[in-house]
Amino acid sequence: MNDTRNDDILNETATLDPGALAAALAQEHAADIVERLNAESLETSSAVLLALPFERAAEVLDEPGLENAAGLVEAQPCERAVALLKAMSADRAADVFRHLEPTARGPLLARLDPETRTSLTELLAYPENTAGSIMTTEFVSVPSTWTVGETLQLIRKVERTRETIYAIYVLEPRTKKLLKAVSLRRLMTGAPEDPVLSVALPRRPITVRPLTDREDVGRLISKYDLLAVPVVDRFGHVLGIVTVDDIIDAMIEESTEDVQKFGGVEALDAPYMDIGFLQMIQKRAGWLCALFLGEMLTASAMQHFESELEKAVVLTLFIPLIMSSGGNSGSQATSLIIRAVALQEVRLRDWWRVALRELPTGMTLGAILGLIGIVRITLWQKLGCSTTGSTGCLSPARWARRLWASSPLARLPARCCRSF
Repeated sequence: MNDTRNDDILNETATLDPGALAAALAQEHAADIVERLNAESLETSSAVLLALPFERAAEVLDEPGLENAAGLVEAQPCERAVALLKAMSADRAADVFRHLEPTARGPLLARLDPETRTSLTELLAYPENTAGSIMTTEFVSVPSTWTVGETLQLIRKVERTRETIYAIYVLEPRTKKLLKAVSLRRLMTGAPEDPVLSVALPRRPITVRPLTDREDVGRLISKYDLLAVPVVDRFGHVLGIVTVDDIIDAMIEESTEDVQKFGGVEALDAPYMDIGFLQMIQKRAGWLCALFLGEMLTASAMQHFESELEKAVVLTLFIPLIMSSGGNSGSQATSLIIRAVALQEVRLRDWWRVALRELPTGMTLGAILGLIGIVRITLWQKLGCSTTGSTGCLSPARWARRLWASSPLARLPARCCRSF
């Protein structure tokens, strides 16, 4: 009965009491709660977030799909907002904090405990789209003098406060430099009394620097099939880790920017429905003007061959085909090249190799389309359509009779046809 009531409340589209909606959403998956809050106004969603149990509210704010998370945090009472920021993962809290209004940052930062404040300050110091900006400082690390049993005991103790426990980082006891990265699977195979280094693979750990571009981090995670990659400073100290779920979110954002660039649009930095009118014009007008100026060359070429077009008016019918084919060919080339640049299959210094590849490719494709056009015009002439525009085309009946007369079957003896 209660489940049915909850379903009715969740399916309701009218304005609902935030408390009732929060009670119905409390047992839902965090991603489903996020989807519902995204569909509500800021006032309603902030009230629902306030009515949710604290742990569920922190879990919802940790979801990267939540829109206007900064606005939701600002709408919470100050003490609850501070507690939520502390309960969130460090990387997500930094991302939310980065989008807060300047007037709200100071009071919230002042009320945070020193550990959380230091962590946020360090993460916010790194530029966006770098490994440092998306890393989390919540990871499991142990000295190299520990045993497997001691490490497992630590994991059981801190697992609720760590971003991931599937990668454990072994540090040199004195200098705190990273020595090895041990997976939880390898750790489970060792005896409790074995040294933790005995279950580590005999290879150096894969690491990145804090200013490494997040796309490069994603390639490393994909290449080496990692669940997380440690971010280290120039001395080899672990500053944080970038987990695979964080890099997936980053790659979705990067792919969205690439797709928008394919269409000749400057990358949007907000959801489509949140972009203002003037900002949308600014994002699109520049490329359209550049393309329009380029297409004026087509008009200049047509004007140069105006006398030739007057002799064969039918050629003007192919102008839209040529223009659309040229646009499609350009879209193909730009899509392939931009994606290759994004994947670092080619670099800017390879421009001459791209030109040497695209020039013959474009000429060949143009020749194929030109051949199809010549065949089309030839058939048009053979079947009775004029190339001067003065006599018109045959009627369907005459066109069918001419087509039959030109076929081999028409030359068969009449008696052969009667025998059928």
